[in-house]
Amino acid sequence: MQTISAAELALWLTDSAKPAPLLLDVREPWEHETCHIGGVLLIPMHDVPARFNELDADRPIVCVCHHGARSMQVANFLERQGFSQVINLSGGVHAWATQVDPQMPTY
Repeated sequence: MQTISAAELALWLTDSAKPAPLLLDVREPWEHETCHIGGVLLIPMHDVPARFNELDADRPIVCVCHHGARSMQVANFLERQGFSQVINLSGGVHAWATQVDPQMPTY
């Protein structure tokens, strides 16, 4: 499984030469309401096994959670299901808030 830093992801999201990734937020709804990266798809971790067929296996998927542990588990699960372009956001939304968007609330 690949990992990406918050700074690298921010650059990727502004690079029109690269295909845009799907940002998959695997946190709970209350966490998503507290703060989130714009444009994410929220599928809580416990729902992923029942809903992974909603995801495009041909598109890069960046898994996101609070600090990176849950998203790593989901990324591993998706790879076992045959997804080949799965990336874990190292440090999660907390890293995004500290490295990219200091105005984002933290919890």
